[in-house]
Formats: sequence, C-alpha cells, structure tokens
Amino acid sequence: MRHISKLILKVSGWKAITTVEEPPKSIICVAPHTSNWDFIIGKLFYWSVKRKSNFLMKDSWFFFPLGIILRGMGGIPIDRSKHSSVTDTLAQEFGKRDKLHIAITPEGTRSLVTKWKMGFYHIALKANVPIQLAFLDYKKKEMGITEIFHPTGNEEADMEKIRGFYKDVTAKHPEHFQA
Repeated sequence: MRHISKLILKVSGWKAITTVEEPPKSIICVAPHTSNWDFIIGKLFYWSVKRKSNFLMKDSWFFFPLGIILRGMGGIPIDRSKHSSVTDTLAQEFGKRDKLHIAITPEGTRSLVTKWKMGFYHIALKANVPIQLAFLDYKKKEMGITEIFHPTGNEEADMEKIRGFYKDVTAKHPEHFQA
C-alpha cells in the first residue's frame, strides 16, 4: 500500500513532509478539515510514510459493506446519541496498548466552526500521550506532521499554541476553516 500511496500522491502533485519521529502512542490532530478529500489524502499520506492510525467517525458511516472497509482502515465508530464518555473510553484504551495512534479532526465537521471540539485534547491529557500536529495544505499541496505537542493542562494556552500551528495552512475550502 505504501508504494501505491506514494505514487498517487506524486501523480496528483502532493508532497509529504514528516520531520518528527512517531511516538509509540499519540493523538493526531488533523486540520483543517473542510472536505471529504481530507480523509483520502490523509490516509494516503499515512500509508505513504508507513504509519498506522485509527480514526473516529460517525457510526452512521459504518453500514454494510462500507463499515467493513472503514474498520479495516482503522475506523472506530462513534455513536453521538449515547451520553457515554468517549474521552474516558479512549484514554483507557491507550493504557491497554503499547502502540496506538488516533487521528481526530478538532473541528468535528467540514463546516465552519469558531470553537474547536476539545475531545482530542482531553483524551491526550487523560491518557498522558502527545499530540501530533498533522496538516493538509491545499495551496502548497503539502501534508505532513512537523510538530509534536505535549499538553500541559493549561487548556487556554495550549489551544492557542495548537491553533497557531495551523494559522498559515490553507484548507480545501478556506471559508470553512478558522485556526
């Protein structure tokens, strides 16, 4: 899959940039997320650099036969109608494994949001794992991971730094992204 992914990215003009070593466990903050193409390009990128990650997705996408494919790609269905703590469940899952990476889009939707969902941050904090800052820049046709952030518990200051990382990244639909 690595070679095919590299070829697809190269032919389509995308450049993969990875300047940091992958930690054994992490949350991968993927932004901006304004198009379904983000998922496809993101997965191609991750396969091209020979890394594996899981991702959260609305459970309504996990219908037959698509659900089989999504689970095979690392998909974890999330039922938003239940009031159970996804944050606690995922933090516990990190404690059970030697290696785990979960990609999460902090906007939680492809539409414009002014306030990011904080689940990715709280999971990382509870599980005591770093956050890999992954980006998709459509203007430069670059995607990658060039920074690892360790949450301090000072949510306001940490989020200012995390959002600042994405301030110069151009989304597929820039009008739907606010860092």
